[in-house]
Amino acid sequence: MKGQTGWTDLPVARARRARAPRRRFLLWGTIAALVAMIGGVVGVALYVGWQLTHPARKPLTGTPADWGLAYEAVTFPSVGDEAPLLLNGWYLAAQANGAKPKPGVIVFAHGYRQNRLQEDVPALALARDLVRAGYDVLLFDFRNSGQSPGQVTTVGILEQRDLLGAVQYARQRRPDARVGLLGFSMGAATAIQAAAASLDVAAVVADSPFADLEAYLEENLSVWSGLPHYPFTPLILSLIPPLIGADPAAMSPVRAVAAFAGRPLLLIHGTADAKIPLEDSRAIAQQARAHAAVELWTVEGADHVKAYAHNPAAYTKKVLAFFDQHLGSSR
Repeated sequence: MKGQTGWTDLPVARARRARAPRRRFLLWGTIAALVAMIGGVVGVALYVGWQLTHPARKPLTGTPADWGLAYEAVTFPSVGDEAPLLLNGWYLAAQANGAKPKPGVIVFAHGYRQNRLQEDVPALALARDLVRAGYDVLLFDFRNSGQSPGQVTTVGILEQRDLLGAVQYARQRRPDARVGLLGFSMGAATAIQAAAASLDVAAVVADSPFADLEAYLEENLSVWSGLPHYPFTPLILSLIPPLIGADPAAMSPVRAVAAFAGRPLLLIHGTADAKIPLEDSRAIAQQARAHAAVELWTVEGADHVKAYAHNPAAYTKKVLAFFDQHLGSSR
């Protein structure tokens, strides 16, 4: 029997019913693929964020004795942590090394993925020059670096507490002396932040600092991660605060200099710096002029934290002149 709703329509209805499961399969397959893709992107971002904030420790491969320096292994607590970290370092006394002591202690602050040796400078060569000139020098490892405890690196946010602990130790060790900071890269930015937080810091030398951590990461994270800017950089930045328990927006030397209250700041930056552009130091100097006795020394042709290696004599002369003016004379 034939008709509009008769037997002849049955094959069409069966075909429609047969296509429906295929459409549902394609729909759910597409959804599953999208979920897997999003999950993969998030997974990669989480892995990279974890690696950036939990870098492998760089082992210590030498001591001040390798440079003919007498030293003392020391420990001191971080400042401001609910459970302070006991940080490890070396104290190099000028008197113990045959130099006439000046009323100044210089605390070194190392960079990201480095330790107190900061071998790309190298820190001990510079420390030797300063000790011979009469300054006590304190070198130490930030949290999660070298021989200091800790599980996370925060690119200066929490490391500021470590540096303030070092300043406190230096003050206790030499109550008669002023304290100066000499930082490299992350340590340079951290030194500016620490000085803004503590009037116990009399002077700062900041070698190759970034101006603002959040802005720096937004611009340069893809260089460090090796991943495309989109979608990874915004995603990684959103994951960093819960990974480290701190907000990168809190780390802004260009804003922190407003609290310098006239204290001296020497910025050093190489014109060939491929990691942190010279413009970052220029921005800090521009902002600091109303709040600090600031000077920017640019070193032609020097790469990141390579100004000392580029010309050790000129670097030492510049830094010593700065510290002699602000630390080295009796009050």
